[in-house]
Amino acid sequence: MDISFTNKYKNLGLNIAYYRKRSGYTQLEFAEILDIDRSHISAMEIGKNAPSLDLIFKICEELNITEKELFDFR
Repeated sequence: MDISFTNKYKNLGLNIAYYRKRSGYTQLEFAEILDIDRSHISAMEIGKNAPSLDLIFKICEELNITEKELFDFR
């Protein structure tokens, strides 16, 4: 995997974790809301897995954020 993609996946994962925690969800709670396994949330948050577009839209909806906010890497 290209190093630039790896960094982008990690940044996306950091944002998912940030907004999840800001909303007060544990990984398990958020996984149940999204109807996915907790290990998938964990893998996304550390940049090992990238979510599908459908899942990105669902994450944003559940966290009440825009897709732009989710991809606004610091």
